[in-house]
Amino acid sequence: MGSWERGVGVVELPDGRRVRGRGLRSGPPGPDDVPELGVYLTGTPPPAAAWESRWVRWPDFALPRSTPDAVETLREAFERAADARVEVACGGGTGRTGTALALLAVWGGVRPDDAVAWVRAHYRPRAVETPWQRRWVRRAGARAVP
Repeated sequence: MGSWERGVGVVELPDGRRVRGRGLRSGPPGPDDVPELGVYLTGTPPPAAAWESRWVRWPDFALPRSTPDAVETLREAFERAADARVEVACGGGTGRTGTALALLAVWGGVRPDDAVAWVRAHYRPRAVETPWQRRWVRRAGARAVP
């Protein structure tokens, strides 16, 4: 599995699933770090990937254009992360990626009100950049707990 186990951006959720967050501007992953599923949170279609991928229409510093679509796609990523290499990425890997990882953390066992602090402690200190992203995590997390 290369550096996936403890590589840069790899977050272990409280239930043991691992998901990698990264910024697309940092370039493509190395040959040992290719995901089996990539979820890309961008305002415009992301570059084509050589692996299975999903696109969530999500402009920078904003919220997903469709919360139901975002939740459905992120739910698939969460389920697949039980036994597959899953990555979540946006342009810089901080705001939208952090917001998505916070929702995955809720499904992994973190309370919705604690998810932003959890992702900042375990992924990036500045993850989930805007007040509306923080609010989205609380609301989507409270509605979407399995």
